Amino acid sequence: MQMRHVTTPFGRRPMTLALVKGQLAIAESHPGARVEKWKVFRDVCEARERFGLQDRALAVLDALLTFYPEPQLDAEHGLVVFPSNAQLSIRAHGITESTLRRQLGALVDAGLIQRRDSPNGKRYAYRNRDGEIEQAYGFDLSPLLARATELAVLAQEVAAERMRFRRVKEALTICRRDVRKLITAAIEEGASGNWGNVEAMYVGILGRLPRYPDRTQVEATLDEMELLRGEVLNLLEIQLNTENMHGNAIQNDRHIQNSKSESIYELEPSSEQERGESLPEEQQAKSVKHEEAKARGEPIKSFPLGMVLRACPQIVDYGPGGCISHWRELMTAAVVVRSMLGVSPSAYEEACDAMGPENAAVAMACILERSNFINSAGGYLRDLTRRSERGEFSLGPMLVALLKATSEGARRAG
Repeated sequence: MQMRHVTTPFGRRPMTLALVKGQLAIAESHPGARVEKWKVFRDVCEARERFGLQDRALAVLDALLTFYPEPQLDAEHGLVVFPSNAQLSIRAHGITESTLRRQLGALVDAGLIQRRDSPNGKRYAYRNRDGEIEQAYGFDLSPLLARATELAVLAQEVAAERMRFRRVKEALTICRRDVRKLITAAIEEGASGNWGNVEAMYVGILGRLPRYPDRTQVEATLDEMELLRGEVLNLLEIQLNTENMHGNAIQNDRHIQNSKSESIYELEPSSEQERGESLPEEQQAKSVKHEEAKARGEPIKSFPLGMVLRACPQIVDYGPGGCISHWRELMTAAVVVRSMLGVSPSAYEEACDAMGPENAAVAMACILERSNFINSAGGYLRDLTRRSERGEFSLGPMLVALLKATSEGARRAG
């Protein structure tokens, strides 16, 4: 019969059947096994989520391995290390003693190390005349040797799962981009269809995705988004086929080409008179109203660009080359943000008509800064536009509030 040894913890730490089971399993491991200690450590780092370990626990395990002098874990050389808490804290990047004790307990509970407590709870070793260790009390690294194969398999599984998660997120990003740009193109080019409902479905799908989703939630969102992309492509295909059917009937008609872009984002805004000639009656009425406001001297003056960028620093990341140095670059960045937040081109165009292009860009910068608190950026912008047309809204208080919040956040960070 093989003699097996089980040690009980010192002091008030209780003995559990799980500790007995773990020690017996280590005692029955194959003798003569060897494994490179840093390879095992990398596997533990890769699979740490499976054990519920924090970064501090990995730092403590790394420190324990530095006290083992050999590059390979080998039972013949003894696997017990016995550093003091002070030495261990220094090599674990100076963590406090209370944190050190807590993370050591987490490593023991995870079955990665074992305690070999002395009669008085101290860590030390007995050496012979040749300086070789005969008996040591401290932390036993045998579980790492015994579970090396298991840890390697877990690390591979975690790495494969992480790769699957990354690919699913990439696929969702591409599908989301496809749907967003197809909807924008259809709206801007006047394709027939209820694109407002399609855009609402797009926003709803993304709204159901949590802030920090897991792979299953991302896959479910991807399935919905792919279905929506298919529907969008079907609508556009019907539109293109209809245009092809009517194409031959107008071959001899005079081809009228509008040299002015329908998008207000690419060129400087034209005069209200020029825009009114091509707008429907309702929009012409709005243009006339805006002209009357200008004649009364009521248009909102654009704020200093420096003030806007201090109040809304996030908009700078969307400028050309990651910077904004004049108003034209701010308006270009606002177009990018408009598309990213799902604001329809028509909503932004109405904001430009009501506020002016510079102030509409400032409004988009403010919405971006508060996007975490706004459910629908498009609906919020339309509400600001209506209030601006009635003379009930000014950007000043919003900018001042954001400027205060930014300054307070900077003071807290400092």
